[in-house]
Amino acid sequence: MQDLWLLKSDTSMAEQPLAPIRTLPPGVQPWQAMNGILVYFYAAGNTPPVLTPQGVAGEWKRLACLQEVQGASAGQVASHHYVVETDVLPEFEDDLNAWYAQEHLPGLAAVPGTIRAARYIDTAGSPRYYACYDLAGAETLGSPEWLAVRATPWSSRVRPAFRNTGRTMFRRLSAAR
Repeated sequence: MQDLWLLKSDTSMAEQPLAPIRTLPPGVQPWQAMNGILVYFYAAGNTPPVLTPQGVAGEWKRLACLQEVQGASAGQVASHHYVVETDVLPEFEDDLNAWYAQEHLPGLAAVPGTIRAARYIDTAGSPRYYACYDLAGAETLGSPEWLAVRATPWSSRVRPAFRNTGRTMFRRLSAAR
């Protein structure tokens, strides 16, 4: 399990759209939201990258890894990255963490097309929890197996306690050559 650094770029707030990414700091992987507005930059390690991509404002935030599960399609290249970021009502925090650890994350990792599933916590900010799924294709998200894992009684009990929730599908973004 490895912690991540996350830099979020919201191009809807920028004076000019994100220019093509020409160079990236070493080890930084960009993902662009399917709607084109958000770009998330990830870097692994104990220290944040020294540089930020050109034209991107913001600060790197540390996401501590809580859990990582290799998926049914481990070894394939992830073309898509699905993120659920949320806060949770304090009285449901223990239930949320148990649900993710015992049922939800292992269940979604077992779905064909899931390469890796991981959970992170931002101890200094909001949203606090991040669930990240590397996928072989966007269609994994709507598969019957994925939807069945989302439709359990435990899921129905925990999900109403989510607050400040965002769900975003990203596609891999490569640096321009």
